[in-house]
Amino acid sequence: MNRRRIFILQALCAAVISLALAAGTPARAASSPIEEGRYVRIGGIEQWISIKGADRAKPVLLVLHGGPGNAWSPYAASMFAGWDRDFTVVQWDQRGAGRTFGKSGPSVADTMTIERMVQDGIEVALFLKTHLGKDRIMLTGGSWGSMLGLQMVQARPDLFDTMVGFAPVVNLQASIAAGYARVLQMARSAGDQTAIDALISLGAPPWQTIRKWPLFRTWLRTYQSRIVTAPLAPRAISSEYASAQEEAMNEAADDFSFIHFWGMTLSGPLMQVDLASRSLDYGVPVHLVAGAEDLTAPPELAKLFFDKIRAPRKQFHLVPGTGHEPSVPQLALVHKILLEEAGMPPTKRQ
Repeated sequence: MNRRRIFILQALCAAVISLALAAGTPARAASSPIEEGRYVRIGGIEQWISIKGADRAKPVLLVLHGGPGNAWSPYAASMFAGWDRDFTVVQWDQRGAGRTFGKSGPSVADTMTIERMVQDGIEVALFLKTHLGKDRIMLTGGSWGSMLGLQMVQARPDLFDTMVGFAPVVNLQASIAAGYARVLQMARSAGDQTAIDALISLGAPPWQTIRKWPLFRTWLRTYQSRIVTAPLAPRAISSEYASAQEEAMNEAADDFSFIHFWGMTLSGPLMQVDLASRSLDYGVPVHLVAGAEDLTAPPELAKLFFDKIRAPRKQFHLVPGTGHEPSVPQLALVHKILLEEAGMPPTKRQ
């Protein structure tokens, strides 16, 4: 084909596009999916970040796992199934958790302060802003992740669109004390003398040794299971995380973070945090989604905190039949809130 014919064909194509635009039928850009898993230099160490979305033009959602050492990356495909149709979903294995711990090992112990974790989260958001070309990042997190997220958006409201926290923890010491009182009351109502004797022998919190926590947790889980009616969110391990080596690494990370942040005498960094004693001003919309039956982070404590905070928009949601572990209706509500904050209708499911 000679150059004259090529020129004529190009001119005809341009004319067709111009006519289509003039007729009010703009050309539709094809979606651009993204799926990445990589280490990024955050806070002086390599930290694992995975990104998945059907269209990178969609809002970016950073998910903050709980623990602090319980990375959700291995379960993300099942826990947050379908979210990647509406958002570019980012999972981050925090300092001392998951593959980040696998890379650094326990050498980061001295750097694992609450302030460092907050700064890590801000650096992750700055990386995403540049890497994905977004002005602001949406944020959600569960349990410890809600506490971390609230501190991140308060420190840098310019980086974030909204914060949706579920199973929110605002003061761990107060949560343990309230949970203990509730479990003891339930045991007495049930006439469970074995539980009553065990709980009384522990004594009421605060405790000065980490060894009391697993003893109490046995009874907490027993009574939690009796009042949870909502189905738990699925936690199937993705094949890429299913090796015995990966499982052992995650268990080691969980133990490492727990001992460091809780402390052997239950006086670690996490035990010192009380969000209600800090500034109550938030520069972004804040939503808290609590389980009505949560014995680990009793919802009344989150509600007292929520009532005091000041934010452009705020809502408190109570999910019936839900304990501390994420439930199907709880995550569905979180997803709905995020869509509404993003000004988006839900994607039609197949």
